[in-house]
Amino acid sequence: MAQRKNPKGHTKKEGKTAPVESKNGKRTEGGGGGGGGGGGPKYSMFTWFVVLALLGVWSSVAVVYFDIVDYDNVIARAKEFHMNFSEVLQGKLTAYDTDGDGDFDVEDAKVLLGLKTAKTPNVRDSAEEKTETSKASDETTNQQGAEPAEATTSQTLTEETTESGPAPALGDEVSGSQDVESEIQAAVPLPPPVDDDFVPDDPRDSAHPFENDVGIDTTGVLVEDPPPQETVEEAERYLTSSKFTQEAAEEAETPSEPAAEPQRESREAEREAEAEGEVTTEKQAEEKLKDKAKKKKPKLLNKFDKTIKAEIDAAEKLRKKGKAEEALKAFEALVQQFPQSPRARYGKAQSEDDMAEKLRSNDMLQRAINTYREAAELPDVTSDLLRAALKRRAERQQFLGRMRGSLMTLEKLVHIFPEDVSLKNDLGVAYLLLGDNKGAKKVYEEVLEVAPGNGFAKVHYGFILKSENKISESIPYLRGGLESGEPGTDDGRFYFHLGDALQRVGDNDNAYHWYELGHQRGHFASVWQRSLYNVDGLKAQPWWMPKETGYTDLVKVLERNWKMIRDEALAVMDQNTGLFLPEEENLREKGEWGQYTLWQQGRKVGNSCQGVPKTCSLLERFPEATGCKRGQIKFSVMQPGTHVWPHTGPTNCRLRMHLGLVIPKQGCRIRCTNQTREWEEGKVLIFDDSFEHEVWQDADSYRLIFIVDVWHPQLTQYQRQTLSPI
Repeated sequence: MAQRKNPKGHTKKEGKTAPVESKNGKRTEGGGGGGGGGGGPKYSMFTWFVVLALLGVWSSVAVVYFDIVDYDNVIARAKEFHMNFSEVLQGKLTAYDTDGDGDFDVEDAKVLLGLKTAKTPNVRDSAEEKTETSKASDETTNQQGAEPAEATTSQTLTEETTESGPAPALGDEVSGSQDVESEIQAAVPLPPPVDDDFVPDDPRDSAHPFENDVGIDTTGVLVEDPPPQETVEEAERYLTSSKFTQEAAEEAETPSEPAAEPQRESREAEREAEAEGEVTTEKQAEEKLKDKAKKKKPKLLNKFDKTIKAEIDAAEKLRKKGKAEEALKAFEALVQQFPQSPRARYGKAQSEDDMAEKLRSNDMLQRAINTYREAAELPDVTSDLLRAALKRRAERQQFLGRMRGSLMTLEKLVHIFPEDVSLKNDLGVAYLLLGDNKGAKKVYEEVLEVAPGNGFAKVHYGFILKSENKISESIPYLRGGLESGEPGTDDGRFYFHLGDALQRVGDNDNAYHWYELGHQRGHFASVWQRSLYNVDGLKAQPWWMPKETGYTDLVKVLERNWKMIRDEALAVMDQNTGLFLPEEENLREKGEWGQYTLWQQGRKVGNSCQGVPKTCSLLERFPEATGCKRGQIKFSVMQPGTHVWPHTGPTNCRLRMHLGLVIPKQGCRIRCTNQTREWEEGKVLIFDDSFEHEVWQDADSYRLIFIVDVWHPQLTQYQRQTLSPI
């Protein structure tokens, strides 16, 4: 009998264990034998290697023996990890699995220490119990099997995304617009401003420019794209793959004794019965996976580039790690050494693109735009690289406001790839950004002729029809495009215009249904508040009292001087009514509505103040109004019989003051959300025009008011300085 000392110094006898056959086929004698001396039996070198490798496992044996900690609790906490350590070493621990439960745990440690007798598996367990166990095992294995696959797919998607370069920062894409009562009604997407440098809306935007990249949809507006449909397909693939793996593992672990055979057959029969309802889903998933497999990864390397693939990969690795400066130097060296390499020059363009994002530099971005063109013009460039380079060039030209240049780039792309519908869709957007609705309409008609179900073309075509005041015709295209769920269709403007069109044909129920969907998709703050250029966290309510705004001094000045303001406005109307320009935003159902603007986007409009000098002199004391870059200051005259459709302003960053100047006794009213009010001469009404509002003028004479927009009182000084004009 071999002997060993216990913790108290006494010796304890142990029975010699039977020989154990290891996995390498050698037989080892149990016991505590040491080196060359001693009479005890010896372990093989392989066993010692396993013992050393599994030091953590043997430590658990010691912990159990000395009863130091609650080992059961430790094991339970360890199982919270995605992959249990004992499962990783499953193959190595089979020889130590004394209780037959498939792993090495506290019970096995107790048996090895002699604290417990080994349990013999009961082959008479019911088939039902084993079936339940196998189901639980299936679920666990499915979850664990899916994780590595998801990680691999995520890595692949990241690599493919990186190939297209970083997306522009959100703050820079919010752009200016013309003076409108409701900018959101415009049918043309807003072009980005051409600034001397990049200015974020918030200091946090520029802290880590690569951490919060936002996709740029082909309408020219930065949006968070919805999760792609392939997410579901991928999940189904992981589930199917892990299920097959689990079935194979269960078959391998199933005992081969005849007594267990009926249990296995019963379990398999139950599993097959459960799978019958999933056959169709699995077949569909397999078909989709086959289709996806056909879509090959873009071929960016030509024959020459393959000979310098190692150098290109090394430079690209730096770029993907976010080391833009080092990557740019590496690609510049490659271009200098191999000027005929399209892939090296494309990598240089991407690195310059990255540097432009990092430095917030338009000059660097222009360099990238030029290099993308150079890469596309090199001989022997692959079609995939040509397409990627020119497409990215067009996107960055749009970002800089180079709309005509972007249009020319996209026209070249469409000429080279005439069958690519997505490029034609991008070309249509380029026409819209130039204000050429006719050109865009022609492009989308061509797309819908060959691809009538294309959701992107549908929603933009409906967008154009509505801008032409073809309300009824626009509805099926807008609705069909949104229902398609295709990339580029999930845009708040489309939800807005579909709801607006439905309201105008009298279908209010469906209108508010789509407004609600737009709210659920995160485009609108609420069903009532549907502005799209917003700052989060600002107090939102339709009607305001002067004290709530903090602008009581301005309100008092306006109300005390309302007659002087009125007289100057009337003088302008009498001298030259042409200064009151008609509303051109398609907001009127009927009637006449004119406006005379003094300030727009925080700047005086021409010589307009010469006609009303005293009014302008009063306002110049209040920068919250004259400096409001997202508002206007103007006179508004509305003739009898006018109705203004329900609409919302473009932003929640302003409040709107209405000073009554000439108000008929009856017939003039304004509704904001579900509250309707009337103007009074010499009194100020304050409301948030990002909420839905509507106006009726049913009096016998004209109505004249003075509109003064002010910054939302909760905006900081920094935000007021850096927010882009609207």
